[in-house]
Amino acid sequence: MKMNKNIHTFIGCGHDYEESRIVLFGAPFDSTTSFRPGTRFASAAMRNESMGIETYSPYLDADLEDRCIFDGGDLELIFGNAAKSLSIIEDFAAQVLQDKKIPCMIGGEHLVTLGAVRAAVEAYPELHILHFDAHADLRDDYLGEKLSHATVMRRCYDLVGDHKIYQFGIRSGERSEFLWAKDHVFTSKFNFGGLEAAVAALAGKPVYLTIDLDVLDPSVFPGTGTPEAGGVSFNELMAAVSAVSGLNIVAADINELSPIYDQSGASTALACKLLREVLLQLG
Repeated sequence: MKMNKNIHTFIGCGHDYEESRIVLFGAPFDSTTSFRPGTRFASAAMRNESMGIETYSPYLDADLEDRCIFDGGDLELIFGNAAKSLSIIEDFAAQVLQDKKIPCMIGGEHLVTLGAVRAAVEAYPELHILHFDAHADLRDDYLGEKLSHATVMRRCYDLVGDHKIYQFGIRSGERSEFLWAKDHVFTSKFNFGGLEAAVAALAGKPVYLTIDLDVLDPSVFPGTGTPEAGGVSFNELMAAVSAVSGLNIVAADINELSPIYDQSGASTALACKLLREVLLQLG
């Protein structure tokens, strides 16, 4: 009997690196989480629970088995050292981009996005960012700390500049964040209003797509560290992902699943299904 090595990958993502166009990887880091920690467990949980969904998407009439996607596993990040962890993420994403592939990251807290955006800006100086989230994440610091999941989009702004960040679903933040946003970024509060115009404006430009899963309403996605009532439905989020699929998305991430806060497993199953759709849209 032939013995095969055990390879734990997200369903349908078992191709070799060289042949793959998309590179999936995990960033299990949640050291700056401001409320409930646990997102470090998301990538492992999603790989495990992905066996509960199909590789085929009836939404797109497409199958992960027909795509070439490499799952690079989880990065070994340093708990408690945000700067070093971001550097590790940046280096990995930079290599993927240098090899003319699309990095797709599973967080982790939302701060991990900054590492990948740093690499993407280096590869694509005119990078724009599409940001789906409940929280503005535009504070200049959180309790005196510049690197936080509450400041991640402000740090990304430092890299890309004015009017290159498009935020949707935002329903939480300090007053000062919303006032600052009016002059520097596009913010659609509560839902995806204005997404069609944003897609038109972003046509032909390199785009980084970041999806904080707490953009969803807690009634359908309770498994997150900072739940915010009044979020969008799964179908609304799916429609938004579909609407941006024609853009030149050069990198993407899904973050802020905390599987321990939904013992039913429904939140993890939702995250797996959404990731399948994102991977198929990228491919």
